[in-house]
Amino acid sequence: MRNQANFMLKTSIISFLFIFIAQYPVLSETYPADSAKVKIIFDTDMGPDYDDIGAIALLHAFANQGKIEILATVSSDAHKDIPGTIEVYNKYFKRGDIPVGQTYSPLAPNFTAANNWNEQIIKKFEPALLNKKYESSVSIYRKVLAEQPDNSVTIVTVGFMTNISDLLQSKADKYSNLTGIELLEKKVKNWVAMAGGFPQGREFNIHEDAESGVYAFDHFPKPILFTGFEIGDKIKTGGKIAEQKLESSPVSVGYQINLVSYAKEAVKARSSWDQTAVLIAAENPEKYFYLSGPGTMKTEKDGSNYWEPSAQGKHKFIIHKYPYKKLEEVIDKLMLEQPK
Repeated sequence: MRNQANFMLKTSIISFLFIFIAQYPVLSETYPADSAKVKIIFDTDMGPDYDDIGAIALLHAFANQGKIEILATVSSDAHKDIPGTIEVYNKYFKRGDIPVGQTYSPLAPNFTAANNWNEQIIKKFEPALLNKKYESSVSIYRKVLAEQPDNSVTIVTVGFMTNISDLLQSKADKYSNLTGIELLEKKVKNWVAMAGGFPQGREFNIHEDAESGVYAFDHFPKPILFTGFEIGDKIKTGGKIAEQKLESSPVSVGYQINLVSYAKEAVKARSSWDQTAVLIAAENPEKYFYLSGPGTMKTEKDGSNYWEPSAQGKHKFIIHKYPYKKLEEVIDKLMLEQPK
C-alpha cells in the first residue's frame, strides 16, 4: 500500500508541475525563445583593446549558424580607423553589405591602441578603406530601427555609450518621424551591454565617456542585461586562432599581432569581455551564466557604478556559473569559425 500511495503522490506532483509549466512558461524577459533568430545591432569601439576582434568573430559565427541576423555594425570610438576595421571583418565573413557607422559626437573617445593594430589590419586586408567616409552611427541606428518590426531588435554594445546617448536624444528625421527614445521604445526588445562591474566598479567602457553612460542607462526604455568586467576578465581566449597562423584571416592576424605587441610582454591569450556580450545576446544567457534578480545599475559622473536591487528595475547582470575553462572552450571554438 505504501508503494501504491507513493506512486499516486508522485503522479499527482508530476501532473501538477506539467500543468503549472504549461500555463507559466519560463522565458527570460530579456531573451527571445530559442527558436527565434535574434536581430542584432552591434555597437563597438573596435579599437583600444582587441577582444572586439573576438566579439565580431562570434557575431559572424552565430550568423553562419542561422541564430542571428546582423542588422548593422557601428563605431562608438571616433578614431578614423575604427569603422574601416569593422568593415574589414564584415567583408572577410562575406557580409560586406552590412551598414557600418562612425560616431562624430564631440563626447566620443578618439584613440586606439598604441600599436595601432587597426591600421595594420586595414592596410593588409582592405587598404582602400583607410580614407573612406562613413555615415553617422546615429543615422544608421535610426534607419535600421525604422525598418524593423516592433519590439524585435537587440542592441549589443561592447564599447562606449556615446551612440546610445546620442540616439536617445535624437529628433525626427528622414528615416522616422519618431524621436530617438520613441524609436527605441517601439522597435527595440532589449540591450545587452558589456559595461560596469557588479555589484560595484569603475569600468573602461563607461568612464571614458561617463556623461553618455549616465544619460544612456538612466533613460533607456527597455530591459538591459549587463556583462560586467568581472565576467570576461578571467576568461582567456584567442590563442587558438592565433596559433592557426591564417594569413588570410584578419581574426587570426589580429590576435597574432596583439598577443605579441599590445602589452609590454607577450601573452598566450586575452581576456574575453566583449565576447561574453555577443554570447548572451545570441543564445539564452542562462545556458552559460546565472542571472541576477531585477534592479538598476546606477552610474556616477566619474564613471563608477553600483547595483541597486529593485523588483521594478529593468536591469539584470550575469553571474559566473561554470569554471572559466568551459567558457574559454566555447568562445575559442566560435572564434575559429571561417567564412561560408
